[in-house]
Amino acid sequence: MERYLWGAVIVLIGVVVFLTARLWGYRRQIAHIKEELSFLEKEETNSLLSSFCAVGKTEEMIEAVNRLLLRYRKEEERLKSENRIYRESITSISHDIRTPLTSAKGYLQMLQKEELSAEKKSAYVRIVEQRLDHLTDMLNQLFEYARIEAGEIKLVPESFHAGNVFAETISMFYEDFVERGCEPEVIIADEVGKISTDKQAFIRIVENLLKNALVHGTGGYSLSLSCKEGYCLISVSNLTDSVEPGDVANIFERFYTTDKSRTKKTTGLGLAIVKRFATQMCGEAKAYLEDNRFTIEVRFPM
Repeated sequence: MERYLWGAVIVLIGVVVFLTARLWGYRRQIAHIKEELSFLEKEETNSLLSSFCAVGKTEEMIEAVNRLLLRYRKEEERLKSENRIYRESITSISHDIRTPLTSAKGYLQMLQKEELSAEKKSAYVRIVEQRLDHLTDMLNQLFEYARIEAGEIKLVPESFHAGNVFAETISMFYEDFVERGCEPEVIIADEVGKISTDKQAFIRIVENLLKNALVHGTGGYSLSLSCKEGYCLISVSNLTDSVEPGDVANIFERFYTTDKSRTKKTTGLGLAIVKRFATQMCGEAKAYLEDNRFTIEVRFPM
């Protein structure tokens, strides 16, 4: 009987020693994790949590925390990059806004000179009007994009003939194409008929695609509209010398422009607005560059 009691005591002592060692391990592991978390909180570092000793589920917890840290750092890098681009873009847009204002002010001052001929005055007035029209267009894009991002623009589907609206919108830019000495190829497929979507969003998409083509295109303009299998496809294609392969992935980002010198007077919001409208219409916008031909396609349900 005494032998069994001694056996039970030895087993109990073993259990106590095991539990004590395990408790010590937990405490050391928790203290180690606490020290590392405190270090990560105070220092800018890419370090991750490490394990002092493998105890119970603490290894799984460390792995879970490390995954969160990696996700947080990736998101932090994304936000830093976006903020940097945003600041640079605001600086560039501020310059773009000041330029036409300064130019218009200069011509207005010259108009006050009495010795100017009527012909000169008329020419200066036209220039001032052009500068103000450009400024108005830029501000309209900024306000429109801000409203889209704020969710203030709600799309309301209505039935209209897509081909007719597409052709009417293109006709408003006819003189712009004539000034560039080329007539665009316009293709409206036979199957195009009535569709049900937001008419104004449809028009804005076409307008912005045409403006982008006119600003960055060098010729070979092709504008097409087709509808099949329940989807409507708008395609605008042109030759270009300013779009490079590296631009395609970023072409729909806000404030992005391939004109690094910003001499072409663009906010970089036109295609961002196209992308937002396409998404709201449950569609998508894609860009392609093959050799020096740049194409943008917008596809959305009819």
